[in-house]
Amino acid sequence: MSTVLTREQWLEERKKGIGGSDAPVVLGLNPWKSRMDLWLEKTGQYEEQVDNEAMYWGRTLEDVVAREFCQRTGKKVRRRNDILYHPELPFVLASVDRLVVGEKAGLECKTVNAFYQDDGTCPPMYYAQVQHYMFVTGYPLWYVAVLAGGQRFYIYEVPRSEEYIEQLLTEEAVFWQLVMTGQPPELDGTEASTKVVSRMYPEAAGEEKELPEAYELIRQYEEAAEEEKQAKLKKDEAANRIRV
Repeated sequence: MSTVLTREQWLEERKKGIGGSDAPVVLGLNPWKSRMDLWLEKTGQYEEQVDNEAMYWGRTLEDVVAREFCQRTGKKVRRRNDILYHPELPFVLASVDRLVVGEKAGLECKTVNAFYQDDGTCPPMYYAQVQHYMFVTGYPLWYVAVLAGGQRFYIYEVPRSEEYIEQLLTEEAVFWQLVMTGQPPELDGTEASTKVVSRMYPEAAGEEKELPEAYELIRQYEEAAEEEKQAKLKKDEAANRIRV
C-alpha cells in the first residue's frame, strides 16, 4: 500500500511510524541522533530537523548518485515519491530513494564527506536502513551507492537477511510501544544523548527532586571516571616509553 503526498504531508506522516532512516537510530547505530531524539519527534515534543547543509547537498546530489549508479551498473532506476506501508504492521513505513527497473530491488543514495572509510562492506547504519526497506517491500535485494567527498564512489549489494530483520523488528516494536505509551527510552552515554539532555535541560530547574537511583548512578559515574583516568595514565605511559 502507498500514498502520494506533498512534502509537508510526508513530514507529518513520518511521525506515525518508523521509517528506514529511523531504523539505525532505534538500534543505536546513528552517532548523530539518539533514541531519545527520535522518541521526542514521534511523540510531537520536538520538531524533526528536516534541513541543514548536509541534508541539502544529500538531496541535491541524489540524482547525481543515482545516475552514476546506472552508468556503472547498466541498470535503470525510477523514483517512488510516496510512503510505503507494511500491510500487516502499519507503524512500519518506507520512503525509498529509487526502485530498480526489472528487478525486485531498490537503491539507496548516500553522500558523505571525504573522511569516509570503505572496508568493502555496507556500513551498519545503511545496512539497517535497507533491511528495513526490504521488509516493507518484500524485496530480496537492495543496492547502496555512496559518493564520498565528491571524488570516490562505492556500490554495495545488500541481500535480505531474515534473521537481521527479525531482530530489527523486535527492537522497532519495543520502541514504538514506548511512543504509544508515552514512556521515554533510557538515555545512554552517546554524544547524541548528551546533546538531547542539554537541549531539554539547559539549566537547573531550581528545585530538589527525589531520585532513588541517584546514589547508584553517582557510584557508576565515579567508577567510570577513575577507570578513564587510569586508562589515560597507561596511554600516556606507553606514549612516553615509545618516545625514548
